[in-house]
Amino acid sequence: MEPILQVKELSKQYGSRPALRKVSFELSSGRITGLLGSNGSGKTTLMKLIAGLSRPDTGEIFIGGVPVGEESRQLVSFMPDRPLTESWMSVGDALRFQADFYADFDPAKARRMLEFMRLRKQDKVKTLSKGMNERLQLTLALSRRAKLYMLDEPIGGVDPVARTRILDALMEFYEEDSTLLISTHLVSDIERIFDEVLFIKEGELVLQGEVEDIRLQRRKSIDELFREVFAEC
Repeated sequence: MEPILQVKELSKQYGSRPALRKVSFELSSGRITGLLGSNGSGKTTLMKLIAGLSRPDTGEIFIGGVPVGEESRQLVSFMPDRPLTESWMSVGDALRFQADFYADFDPAKARRMLEFMRLRKQDKVKTLSKGMNERLQLTLALSRRAKLYMLDEPIGGVDPVARTRILDALMEFYEEDSTLLISTHLVSDIERIFDEVLFIKEGELVLQGEVEDIRLQRRKSIDELFREVFAEC
C-alpha cells in the first residue's frame, strides 16, 4: 500500500537559520502519529510545507502520491496553532465558511461534534474561552473528509479539562482509514493516543518509531524519552 504521506530530503531555511535539515519519513493510512519537539524545533514549519502554505528550499512532499500543490490541498485538513476564525464570527458563521470553502465538509459530522464539544451555533467567537476556541478549531478541521489531518499544538495553552475533551473528541471523531499527524511538546497528556512518534530537534528528524516498540526497547515512556532527548532545549 502506498504511504499517504512521503517526505523526502526536506530542507527549509529562514535567512541564516535552518528550520529543517534533510527531513525524510513516510506515514501510512489509519495511524495517529505524534510530531514531537520543543518550541522552535521545526514542527510548525514542517506542517506548513506539507499543507502547501510554504515551499521548501530542497526536497519533495507527496500526499497520496500527489506532489504538494493545488490538488494535494484537497486531501489535507490542517489546524494551525493560531485560530482560522475571525472575531466577528459566530460558531455557525465559522461552519458555513468551512462548508463554502471545502467540498468535503460534512455538516452532519460537524453538528455531532458541536454537541460533543458543548458549543452552540449562536456562540460568538470573541466570547469563547481559549479551551472552547480550541474545540471549535478542532471541529472545523475534523469535520472535513480528508485523507491527512494535521493538528499543530491542539492542546497548547488550554486547561486540563479542555485537554481531556479535545483528546476524547480526537478518538471519537477521527476517521480510522485516514492519517492523523499531531504536533505537541505536551507529551504526557497525549502519548496514550499515538501509534508512532517522530522526534524533531533543531530541524532534524532524530527518531521515528512505533510507540510500543520504543517503550519495550527503551524501557521508558514516550514522555520520559522526550524529556531526555530535549533536556538541553
